[in-house]
Amino acid sequence: MDDALGADLSTAALVARFLARRGVRRFFGLQGGHIQPIWDRAARLGIEIVDVRHEGAAVHMAQAHAELTGELGVAMVTAGPGVTNTVTAIANASLARVPLLLIGGCPPRPQDNMGPLQGIAHVDILRPVTRRAVTARVADQALRELDEAVARAFGDGGEPGPVYVEFPTDVLRENVPPRTILDEYFTAKPPRRIFPDPAGVAAAVEALWSATRPLVITGRGARGACAEIIALLDALGAAYLDTQESRALVPADHPSHAGAMRGRAMAEADLVLLIGRKLDYQLGYGSPAAFPHARFVRIADTASDLIDNRRGAVEVLATPAVALAEIVAAAVGRESAVDRAWTAALRDGHAARTARYEAGLATAATGADGAMHPNRIFAALRDVFDPATTIAIADGGDIMSFARLALAGAAYLDCGAFGCLGVGVPYAIAAKLAFPERDVVAVVGDGSFGFNALELDTAVRHGARIVVVVANNAAWNIERNDQLANYDGRAVGTTLSYSDYAGLARALGAHGERVTDPADLGAALRRARDAAPAVVDVVVTRDAASSDAGKGLAIVPDFQALTAWDTLERERRGL
Repeated sequence: MDDALGADLSTAALVARFLARRGVRRFFGLQGGHIQPIWDRAARLGIEIVDVRHEGAAVHMAQAHAELTGELGVAMVTAGPGVTNTVTAIANASLARVPLLLIGGCPPRPQDNMGPLQGIAHVDILRPVTRRAVTARVADQALRELDEAVARAFGDGGEPGPVYVEFPTDVLRENVPPRTILDEYFTAKPPRRIFPDPAGVAAAVEALWSATRPLVITGRGARGACAEIIALLDALGAAYLDTQESRALVPADHPSHAGAMRGRAMAEADLVLLIGRKLDYQLGYGSPAAFPHARFVRIADTASDLIDNRRGAVEVLATPAVALAEIVAAAVGRESAVDRAWTAALRDGHAARTARYEAGLATAATGADGAMHPNRIFAALRDVFDPATTIAIADGGDIMSFARLALAGAAYLDCGAFGCLGVGVPYAIAAKLAFPERDVVAVVGDGSFGFNALELDTAVRHGARIVVVVANNAAWNIERNDQLANYDGRAVGTTLSYSDYAGLARALGAHGERVTDPADLGAALRRARDAAPAVVDVVVTRDAASSDAGKGLAIVPDFQALTAWDTLERERRGL
């Protein structure tokens, strides 16, 4: 073959070529002998290898790369602990439905069932959290296995999500007969476009344009349909709510936005259009406790996003962008029945609450412990980093609930529906490597920072000029507040030390400084941006109650994630 590997037809060479031909520019991993044959050949083909300090971080980086670029995210790890260290990160990617390929190694076939080094049933472990998990035991089937796995990662056969393919090391060293190497396996297929049933389009138009209080809610499946969503909102005049999965999809200044009036919008809507979004705990499972008056219209390109918890009066299985364009076209000339006073009240309430909240960021009160309010961080960030171009990442429990309201950016990632702490630094590294021209800021809690703090070393070695702001309150504060309020004031196992995270950054070769006075934040952030990779260790108060703490997430109510919905659910059930 005409590349740097010449006449090498080993399985390892074909795997490396597969990655290169599929447009993989970089992958993330931690080297080991079981995967060295692929690792070496991928490097020789010019694929950038981002070597990390923990395999879970490699998968987090691959996930962020996929989320931000729309490309396949790739991670590579060695056998045994190398694979098992990825399980939490793979589970996170699975719930996020991210196209991700994890390549693993496993012992040579002649050592099967003999107690080999790092031999364990990887496939059985990963099968529940992947779309496909397989051992490629036959050399001339390796390309076919990879091709099918990647197709499934992008949603062929069901939901998109992570896949796992492992290779015994002896298979990697085996040569593949040239006539069995089919070019079709190297060639990526274009994205599927699923066209809607015309009857479904007509039914959706009738439901939407007849509703008086229509509400549009988007999720991950709506990505790629920004223009079509805006066209629908403009034509219909509906209110709009984003979710963690779809933040920044619709510009924040669009008049349909009603995020600050989320509770009222959900409680009063008579019809909800869900686009590529499951009805999970973040939406009260679609229960009448959260949506007491609403019917649903559901549009998604996978059936699982149409049928969970509440069925739609109309369900359209189609590519959202295609379906929305056809719905808008079919409704041309029809007058929407929307109650304009209702949408105006939501819009005005959203604007007033948002303005009031943002105006108060820079003056948020110091706690009784003398430390600054976390919102002072977000006020300073807005002064230093341009929200129109910055990639913003939030990681933590307490701090993420503040960040959801106040962290501004053109793209946004956080711990997701899985609540997977520790993603901040890995996500930021992947974001900066993918978009080196853009500022990347991760705001992380001190607890979360501990999970992957050593990946700062990865950032230094690979030139990922990220800025990490650690909100340091020396506590797992949501849980601590729950203990103080509900367990007779006993805070057990929820306090930390005011560790010197800036010093840790400097020890790893990054810039680091601690800030205790909010007046110093702006200058510290500018220095961090200029000297990145950098950590700004900000001492914040434990006394600031986050919105999530107030909603009861730490309590874990019986029927709903939030206490307000749980109370309504109990009333609905006559309890």
